Amino acid sequence: MGSLKSKRRSGCPVSISLESFGDRWSLLIIRDLMVRGYRTFKEFEESGEGIATNILANRLRRLAAAGIIVAEAEETDGRRVNYRLAEKGIDLAPVLLELLIWGARHEQTGAPCALIADLERNREQVLAEVRRRWRERDSTPFLPRFGE
Repeated sequence: MGSLKSKRRSGCPVSISLESFGDRWSLLIIRDLMVRGYRTFKEFEESGEGIATNILANRLRRLAAAGIIVAEAEETDGRRVNYRLAEKGIDLAPVLLELLIWGARHEQTGAPCALIADLERNREQVLAEVRRRWRERDSTPFLPRFGE
């Protein structure tokens, strides 16, 4: 059970969740951390989504304040910051997987049909692999960037 950090619109868990991470930029940052192996401000900025730097900085701060991501100084250069999903963030893996499957099923996307079918068939294995990579700090991309 989470803590009450500010005045909520309602006590509905969906509404509260959306207040924490429900805008498109936050979800795309979470996606990039979870399955693309991105870790730095520059990688997010160059993700191809067209996020403005001020919006990116704001969303990274908000996600950190919500406990969804953590910012860590890079081991080799303490001036650089790497971002990582917190446990609260990796718990969103099933939500992101279902959004990916839903979007590919109902909209025209650049995701290959065979890949989506495989993800859909093997949900538990996919989620286990995403969690393993998170636990082991493996930043190898799990999913490719999808074409336009």
